[in-house]
Amino acid sequence: MSRKLLIRRYLITGLLIWVPLVITLWVLNLLVSTMDQTLLLVQYPRQGSWTIAFLTGQPGGDVANHLKGDYVSVYVPTTPNPTSGFFLMMPVTDVVELDISVDAALKYIISMGVVPPEDRSATSDAA
Repeated sequence: MSRKLLIRRYLITGLLIWVPLVITLWVLNLLVSTMDQTLLLVQYPRQGSWTIAFLTGQPGGDVANHLKGDYVSVYVPTTPNPTSGFFLMMPVTDVVELDISVDAALKYIISMGVVPPEDRSATSDAA
């Protein structure tokens, strides 16, 4: 086999590996960047149980007309695949805002709680 054909084969093999990987990373980046960078520990699926959710905005349109009080829209990702999840409208009084990065929250969710986020207040006190 000539050297030119060998290089062509390696190039095509490399593209078949890298193109899907780059597209997957681009889609994940798009999902994370479109979400508001605010994270919330909401009570789900019942009172007393908490989960991490991403704040996506406030209910609008006719939905907002039927809700009494202040509500926020949140996305609750599922473990281990954060691209599937639940969209919920929660009363503002039922959410707690967290001080962790989106990356840390995603690692925590994908790892099923094995990789907990760092305590930012402890690291900023030491610095």
